[in-house]
Amino acid sequence: MIERVTFPSDGESLAGTLFRPDGATGPLPTVVAGGGWCYVKEIVLPHVARIVNEQQVQFLGFDYRGFGESSGERRQHIDPWQQISDYKNALTYAESRSDVDAERLGVFGISYSGGHALILAASDPRVKAAVSVVPVVEGYDNMRRTHGEAAFAELEHALLEDRRKRAGGDEGATLAMSSLTPGAELSTWPFPRIHEVFHALQQSGEAERHEHWSTMESTELLLNYSVFPFLTRILDKRVMVIVAEGDNITMWDREIAAFNAIASPHKRLEILPKVSHMSLYSDQRDTNIAAVKASDWFAASLGTEAQ
Repeated sequence: MIERVTFPSDGESLAGTLFRPDGATGPLPTVVAGGGWCYVKEIVLPHVARIVNEQQVQFLGFDYRGFGESSGERRQHIDPWQQISDYKNALTYAESRSDVDAERLGVFGISYSGGHALILAASDPRVKAAVSVVPVVEGYDNMRRTHGEAAFAELEHALLEDRRKRAGGDEGATLAMSSLTPGAELSTWPFPRIHEVFHALQQSGEAERHEHWSTMESTELLLNYSVFPFLTRILDKRVMVIVAEGDNITMWDREIAAFNAIASPHKRLEILPKVSHMSLYSDQRDTNIAAVKASDWFAASLGTEAQ
């Protein structure tokens, strides 16, 4: 059962898709999920939702403000704290529904939203369980390592010039998400494979609303993003972190360090061999591996395992 929904978030209207198990009755535990850096709810989330549904858990995927079908005049602007607020407002919407068990709410995130899921587990008491897949955990170190020293200096210069223009009233520049020629073209994530995967998904029709750019300010905000100050605040939540072995896009070593810093004893780390950051988007078999692990975790954490 698939229901298109809308709900308010800080003056905007967010579009979502609620996946409810066929034949389900009464209120169910519900997982809320937003997208990663620059894609809408149609990619990855439906595959995960259907597997999570097998455990009698509802799944609400939504588009952030400024993305996909959601409102927001500043399109493709990625402010992580606004996105986290959108997550919290999605939880508020979920708990208002009669078919949702408001005492059994979870969050799911992948890539940038994988980091958001950890922050939500730390900062929103309604979240009882979280699954974080290949999360962004440290924006500054991530950008410095993926760009290299010379290109990172170029990126910093471009961000500073953009800030100067915005301070003078300019609307600000845009920046490609990735590039096929990262040595010649500045982008946020300098990996040709990212460009190949997302353009293939767009051309296939699976991600028709995908736009492969963001505001340049989005990258500046990424440089100040870190989950580490929040991890010691996760005391009694059930948290799973799923890492792709050798992931050099979001730094698998730092993802593991983040997992180790989570204070809660109710945590689990899964390292997926022969799975890459981008194959979780491009290969449904790999998506399903992560989805099954997430599904089992939510079933055990939200009390549906024995049902």
